[in-house]
Amino acid sequence: MSGGADTMTARMRKALHRVRTRMRRAGVDYFRGDGSDRFAFSVLLLTVPAIACGTVAQPDWCAPAALVLPIVAGGLVLRPASLLGLYAAAATALIVESAILGPYTGAEADGAAHVTPGTILVVAAIGFFGLLIAQFRSRVGVPWRRGGTMLFDLRERIRVQSKLPGLPRGWHQDMSLRPAGGQSFSGDFVVAARTNGGRTLEVVLTDVSGKGMDAASRALLLSGAFGGLLGSLPPHGFLPAANGYLLRQSWEEGFATSIHLVLDLDSGDFELYSAGHLPALQLSAGTGRWEEKAAEGPLLGVYDGAQFDPIKGALQPGDVLMLFTDGLVETADRDITEGIDRLTGEADRHVSAGFRGVAWDLIEAVAKDVNDDRALLLICRD
Repeated sequence: MSGGADTMTARMRKALHRVRTRMRRAGVDYFRGDGSDRFAFSVLLLTVPAIACGTVAQPDWCAPAALVLPIVAGGLVLRPASLLGLYAAAATALIVESAILGPYTGAEADGAAHVTPGTILVVAAIGFFGLLIAQFRSRVGVPWRRGGTMLFDLRERIRVQSKLPGLPRGWHQDMSLRPAGGQSFSGDFVVAARTNGGRTLEVVLTDVSGKGMDAASRALLLSGAFGGLLGSLPPHGFLPAANGYLLRQSWEEGFATSIHLVLDLDSGDFELYSAGHLPALQLSAGTGRWEEKAAEGPLLGVYDGAQFDPIKGALQPGDVLMLFTDGLVETADRDITEGIDRLTGEADRHVSAGFRGVAWDLIEAVAKDVNDDRALLLICRD
């Protein structure tokens, strides 16, 4: 058996040399790329003859189908050109194994291992899917080892951009963002800044059309742009500038809703601008009732020259202002009015204890299992 394995190893070396030579003549250099790709290719290429030797020497412990292991690993780490070289080596190994172990007749009584048609189909199918994965990674241009890190960084960037600035004594805020389907990314986002020498709080809550990763990718771009606009323009100029920016993107599904709060932290006076967004809700400490604060304005990204007219109000000590997105109050079996009634009913439970740290609890109470992005922001005056 050892003599057969030595013969097979020699054949494998010659076959791999021929594969490399032909690929180079065809203009394919599978060693092109960074050092990590070359190292991974070298390691995986060495596993192919090792597995083939194991199959010939100990077929009970190392089946011919074990060649799918380097193929799967190659699909995750190699470039497509390098992957083709690995596939050629695996195909050569199957041919050599079949020649040494003998042809498969379909009626083997001794239980010996053979390269069956099923083995070939499995290896070929795994190789096909591995090539699809490698081609996708090549188009994206992100190595799989760094893909998870990049997604984590993007998620953290959205989280940091959505963080509200600290408020002075006598004010507090609470916010929660819940993506659809338990994903890490949301199409809802918040940008905020202290302007006018820190005396004014500006907050923009935006709901990008769609949900999940598609909406989240647009939300990431818009949150950066909106964060740059906020504080750089007078309040009345923010939504027109945001609308123009969105129109210039020419996205197929490019509209969004926004609500822009401009709050004077000294007096409690505020202005609300809306771009097709749901009204804010204000709890009056004097009456104990919730009142809708609905400004007028079209969706962002629909047409140029849109006008956004504000409404004015004031937060007195003990008052609460609530901003939210439609995923919190609207579902297939519940309209917005019913959803708002349920939200305010749940919020009333927290009036006596205060609204510190309750945004998450409110979402859990009214829209825990909703398959949509949900956002809730509370601004409270003590």
